[in-house]
Amino acid sequence: MGSAAELAAAALMMLGFPVLMLAALLPSVGAFAAAAAVTYLADHFLHRRGSYLINRLGKVRAGLSIRFLIRQLLLVLLMARLSLSGDVVFYAAIGCFLAFYGFQAPHGALVTLIRNRRRMPIATRNVDLVSRIRIPDAPPRLLLDRAAEKMLHLDLAAVVGLLVTAATDRVVYGLTGVAVTLVLAFLYVTALVPYIRGRRIPPKADAVLKAVSGWLREYRPETVLYFSGSKDSAYQVNMWLDTMERLETRPLIILRERVILENLQPTTVPVICVPGGVHLMNLDLSTVRVTLYAANVGKNIHMLRVPTMKHVFIGHGDSDKLASVNPFSKVYDEVWTAGRAGRDRYALADVGVRDDDIVEVGRPQLAPIQPWQGVPEGRIPTVLYAPTWEGWDDNPGNTSLLLAGENIVKKLLAADRPVRVLYKPHPFTGTRSAKAGAAHRRITALVEKAATERAADPRFTADAAAQTRAKAELVRITARLAELSGPVDDSGDEAEATRDGLVDVAKHEEIARLRAEWDDAYWRSFGSWQHRVVTGSEPRLYDCFNVSDAMVSDISSVVSDFIASGKPYAVTDSAALGVEEFKRQNTAVRAAVILSNSARELDELLTAVRDPAADPLTAERGELRRYLLGPDEPTSIEQFNAAVSDLAQKAEARNHRLETAGRGTVAERAGAVPGQRPTPADETTDVVKG
Repeated sequence: MGSAAELAAAALMMLGFPVLMLAALLPSVGAFAAAAAVTYLADHFLHRRGSYLINRLGKVRAGLSIRFLIRQLLLVLLMARLSLSGDVVFYAAIGCFLAFYGFQAPHGALVTLIRNRRRMPIATRNVDLVSRIRIPDAPPRLLLDRAAEKMLHLDLAAVVGLLVTAATDRVVYGLTGVAVTLVLAFLYVTALVPYIRGRRIPPKADAVLKAVSGWLREYRPETVLYFSGSKDSAYQVNMWLDTMERLETRPLIILRERVILENLQPTTVPVICVPGGVHLMNLDLSTVRVTLYAANVGKNIHMLRVPTMKHVFIGHGDSDKLASVNPFSKVYDEVWTAGRAGRDRYALADVGVRDDDIVEVGRPQLAPIQPWQGVPEGRIPTVLYAPTWEGWDDNPGNTSLLLAGENIVKKLLAADRPVRVLYKPHPFTGTRSAKAGAAHRRITALVEKAATERAADPRFTADAAAQTRAKAELVRITARLAELSGPVDDSGDEAEATRDGLVDVAKHEEIARLRAEWDDAYWRSFGSWQHRVVTGSEPRLYDCFNVSDAMVSDISSVVSDFIASGKPYAVTDSAALGVEEFKRQNTAVRAAVILSNSARELDELLTAVRDPAADPLTAERGELRRYLLGPDEPTSIEQFNAAVSDLAQKAEARNHRLETAGRGTVAERAGAVPGQRPTPADETTDVVKG
């Protein structure tokens, strides 16, 4: 329902209208003015915040226009109660508000027309269309951003002028306010007119399609990442951007929804967003040989229908979830999994995917995770506690926070031989469950208290000068990143973003380098023994993996990813299934220390960290890593590129075979007797009986 501030603003606004009516009936100009100010300010605040409550008000017949109309009608009532109904200002007020709402229709029509005409049939990033078509600048943001709200607020001049007249009996103020409101409304409508005609209109759909197809013929894409989904699923395509940038073939990303394009992370790969299925079918994709699909969705059929390319399901993560063995996957030419586990998963599910169509390519996204080399000499071990969130139901197996979280952290902090604790909670923690949020706050307090106590412990000393230098580096790098990444100019629109959406490769590479430097400086800015609560997007989870020597977590993709490091890890059986059943149900925990909610088994994990030679699970972790993620050599990106190359060759062979067969058929038909039906090669002269 929104934040507490939004709820308070909505309550003030809705209560303000009964007060307005009461003030009009009494009548009281002061009370009316105060209530009107509250409703104006609350309304403006909710719109500025983009509050969900604004949408809800519209659903219950209390939309924006209605709220302004009611306030104006109550002002007319106030004037009548003040015996102004016989004055010219009273009729001027009525005429003003009628004319004012007369301007709303052309204003709304113009805004809608401009937005529709500037909506591209195909939106792009990193595609040079400037040399092919002319795309004009977007109208000033002042005109189109929250246009309805701005237009309606032009009544302020009339409302203020009429209230001053009501308080002073001086008609000039009311008439002046009325004139200002009408002139401003007229000027606003007039200012929009030039943007619906002439050179300020982007090209029509046919011209845009022709330009994009021309670019495609010149670029000659070979491998496409195709994606369709909702705003919340944007992460599924974002996780493949780095892999697409590292392909040895010419890559292209095709999206089907504008909202995905808006939430796509920066990339150097050309991106085409084609909402319309017919437009997609008319694009020249004749050079594409391999198309990769990150999700099983209905719109995939628009690409699957193209026979000249091979189609591959790559998914958006390997796990034991049912979504990983969707029966729809059998429509693809191949299904690519990280390791043998994915192949076995399909065999057990028996959903129609043939074993011959499965290719193991590893997980290229895990390349940033560094393999463990043991705890460096002179440094105490670091243990990462990275619980998942509480989920959408109250299943006790969702998260360890509620039943085991405090026990885990207390045992780590009280370990006989000191360790450093990093606590990185899931960003959704506490969003649904108040109990989970309270547990998170208690754990945070435990870690921060222990960090303060350790800082005062003479056994732990810090290089103050080195930390000062690291903090100064952080400030410098953060400032440079802010300079490179923003401020984002969102004054344009989709057409302008398509025209100007060419990534600066040098800037893109500098940002990547600076983020790596930022991460290094961050960890050097405090002692390697210092406990830490890590929240926010930076440092990232994989960065925490790399500075840790072990991890405690719950059943989630975090565990599957951490396995790539080869480091010891523990997983909490919060639902108390028992060790054997827990391992049977969850492949990723087969080489883990299984924790009960008391966390008494943590000593096994700490022993493995301190003495790797005595770790009984070392061999099992290696086997599980290879089973889940494939071999270490060749690297995953090398495997991925090899799979793309092999499949592209199959597509070429198939196309060549059909082209050759087609030429043979034409030759046969050329030598045939006119009117005689050619006999197919597999057709016999035998009469089929029965």
